[in-house]
Amino acid sequence: MPLIIQTFLIFFIAYLWAKLWKLPHDVAAPAGMIRASNFFELAVAVAVSLFGLDPGATLATVVGVLVEVPVMLILVRIANKTRGWFELAK
Repeated sequence: MPLIIQTFLIFFIAYLWAKLWKLPHDVAAPAGMIRASNFFELAVAVAVSLFGLDPGATLATVVGVLVEVPVMLILVRIANKTRGWFELAK
């Protein structure tokens, strides 16, 4: 649960900050996504290389990836539905 809250919070901070800076939606949405990404792929690679495939640390990082994907898809949907908040690029 903390991972989900953190991801949403960081996304909205970056996304709304981009809106305050009057950035176009096609810049603000990816900025929020990149900022919210936790680089789980790197965490999995490090855990596997350090601990192997058996320990709980490796399992925990893999579960993190399984949580991140649906959360990021929800954030994509939110970004697409709030496209109207941003001025059209000139």
